[in-house]
Formats: sequence, C-alpha cells, structure tokens
Amino acid sequence: MKIIRKSISAIAVMVSLGATTVTASAETLADALVYAYEHSGLLDQNRALLRAADEDVAQAVAATLPIINWSSTVTATSPQAPGGDLIAANARISGELVIFDAGANQLAIDSQKELVLGTRQALRNVEQQVLFRAIEAYMNVRRDSEFVALRRNNVRLITQEFRAAQDRFEVGEVTRTDVSLAEARLASARSLLASAEGALARSIEEFRVAVGRRPNALRPVTPAPVSRSIADAKAFAVRNHPNILEVQHSVTAAELNIRRAEAAMQPTARLTGSIGIDQDTNVGRQIGITVGGPIYQGGRLSSQVRQFMARRDAARASLHITRHNLEQQVGNAYAFLEVARASRQASDQQARAATVAFRGVREEATLGARTTLDVLNAEQELLDAQANQISAQADEVIASYSLLSAMGLLTAQHLHLPVQQYDPTGYYNLVKDAPTITSEQGAALDRVLRAIGD
Repeated sequence: MKIIRKSISAIAVMVSLGATTVTASAETLADALVYAYEHSGLLDQNRALLRAADEDVAQAVAATLPIINWSSTVTATSPQAPGGDLIAANARISGELVIFDAGANQLAIDSQKELVLGTRQALRNVEQQVLFRAIEAYMNVRRDSEFVALRRNNVRLITQEFRAAQDRFEVGEVTRTDVSLAEARLASARSLLASAEGALARSIEEFRVAVGRRPNALRPVTPAPVSRSIADAKAFAVRNHPNILEVQHSVTAAELNIRRAEAAMQPTARLTGSIGIDQDTNVGRQIGITVGGPIYQGGRLSSQVRQFMARRDAARASLHITRHNLEQQVGNAYAFLEVARASRQASDQQARAATVAFRGVREEATLGARTTLDVLNAEQELLDAQANQISAQADEVIASYSLLSAMGLLTAQHLHLPVQQYDPTGYYNLVKDAPTITSEQGAALDRVLRAIGD
C-alpha cells in the first residue's frame, strides 16, 4: 500500500503540473503581429506593385503634356558638289501637344486611377492574409507547446506507474498482466510524445516564416471581441471588404476603357512645332496643327470596343461572385466561432469532471478498490480532456480573428497595432502629376526610393 500511495502522489503532482502551463514573460500576440507587419516580404512586394500602379497614372498624365524631342545629324558628301559643303550638320528641336482626342487621354487617366484604388484594396487584403497567418502560427505554437508539455508529463506519470507496478509485482500484489499493461501504455505515451514534438517543430517553422523569427515563450491569448450579429457582419463585409472594393474599382475601370475604345474612333488634333539650325547658323522654324482620324482599320477598333465590353461584363460577374463568396465566408466564420465557443465550454466541463474522476480513482486505488489499469485509464481521460481544452481555446481565438478577416477588419489600423502604417497615398501624391527628374517632386521621389531601398 505504501508503494501505491507513493506512485499515486507522484501522479497527482505531475497531472497538476500538466494542467497549468507557466509562460515566461516574453511575447504577446500583438508583438508577433507587429513583427510580421514590419518584416513581411509579401507586404513589401505588394507595396512595390502599388507604386508601379501609381506610375501608370503618371504615364497617362504624361500623354496630355507636351512632348519635346531633339535631334542632330552630321553628313559627309563625296565627291563634293560644286558650291556645296563636304560636311553638313544640323540640329533640331521638335514639339507636339495633343489638343483634342475626344477625351481619350483623360479617360485613360481616370481608368488608371481606378486601378490604383483597386490595387490599394488588394494591398489591404494581403495585409489581412499576413496578419491572419501570423495569428494561426502563434496559436498553433502555443497549442503544440502545451501538447508537448502534457505528453511529457504523461510519460513521466506512466513511467512512475510502470515502476510501481514492477515493485508490486515483485512483492506479489499484482500479476504480470498489470506490469505489461503499464509497459504498453508507456510505449504508447512515448510514441505520442514524439508525434507532438514533431508537430511543434513544424509549427515553429511556420511561425518563423509567418512572423519572421522564432517564437519565444508565448503568452495566452483571448478571443477577439465580436459584437455584430451574422446579418450585420455580412452587410458590413459586402460594403467594406477589400476584395469587393477591389472588384468595384475594376468594374469602373472596365467601363472607362469602353469609352476610351470608342474615343479612339474619333479624330484627333495635335499642335506641332520645330526649330532647327544648320552649320551655317541658318535657323528654320515651323508650327502647325495636324488633324486626323481613322477611316478603316479592318474592324480592329470595333473589336476593341466589344472586347472591353466583354471585360466589363466579366468584371460585373466577378462582383456578383465576390459578394456571395464574402457572405459565405462570413457565415462560415461565424459558425466556426459558435462551434469553437461551445466546444471550449464543453471541454472546460470535461476537464473539470475528468479531474474529479481522476482524484476519485486515485483515492480508491489507495484503498485497494481500483487497479493499475483503472488509474491509467483515468489519467488518460484527464490528459485527453486537457488536450481538448487547449485545442478548443486555440480554435476559439483563431475563429474570432477569422471572422474579423471575413469582414475586412483584420488590419493593423483596426487592431491598433503600434506600427508605422504604410501610407498608400504618399507615393501617389508625388507621381500623379508626372514630375521630371529635375523637378522638386522628382528629387523627392529619388529620396523616397533610396529610403525604401535601404
């Protein structure tokens, strides 16, 4: 009986250690999200794509401004003509300005602006993906770390019970069957520990990729507050989610492109001028207006109009699809959250009941009313209950942030992360007027690009 009491007391201490995970003061979820936001290569990539889209606006604006070119030629003539020069040289500066194009250039500017706005929404969606991946990685490391701690405690518990069974067998209190049962359970526990350690290693690698560094001791996390009903959440998502806003801008751009294609059928007028000088310092000047337009191009222009109409229709269909997808995502996230909450509450009850049951079996075993197998089974049920509790808590946190993402609210701004948020308008405001390299805005752009490169 002394051996039984000793082993049961050890089991009780180890189970209590497994039930409470002590976390060092190291890292919160907000810390991980801040680091992921500031060091994400995916965000850097899409910010660069946004700057490239900003430059499309600058190039569209440039088409409305004067175009000035220079040229010079030097020719040698042999044999030299009577009274002529052996070598002739001249220089020329020419300029051109579109003064009428049926609004095609302005429509091009407006279309590119819509694409920029859509690209900004795509960047917001990428931000959500980066933050949600970091959240999932954080919670999976916490979950798997606690699983490993439980499994290690389980191995120690069963090792102690196995040794106690051997001692009792030697004094004739139990049979070889009890020893074999404990030995089999110990082998199973070691296998499950190895599996849990492998899962933790994979979660740590995912954390390193999602956040940008290895995890420290991770603190517990509470679910994100969600106060909207499912109907309100869906309505909010279809108005504010970056996916639907991006498609809306795509529809507008497609409609503008149709008008551009129609404007290409209209006449255009250009103001042209030039000034030239030859080797004899003779100066020639020329100015004029060129008016022209298409007459027949084999149906190419009409085909372009129809093509842009088809693309507009495809964009509208995409808007319809996106709306339904968002409503489905919100509904799924809301259901997942409700299930996770119910599961967490049930697992809490399960853990409490399993703890009471284990203590009861332990006391009964000290009185000889329970066998080794009964203690092992009760301990296993408690272990399973604690594992379910840990998993349910992680699922609830992930589900709450998944719902925020489905509504389009999983951003650094909404989460109040202490980061220097990227301003998508800063670069655009510098390039929207198509500045030249020598202008003040051009110099500012050089400084911005050098800072980004550093």
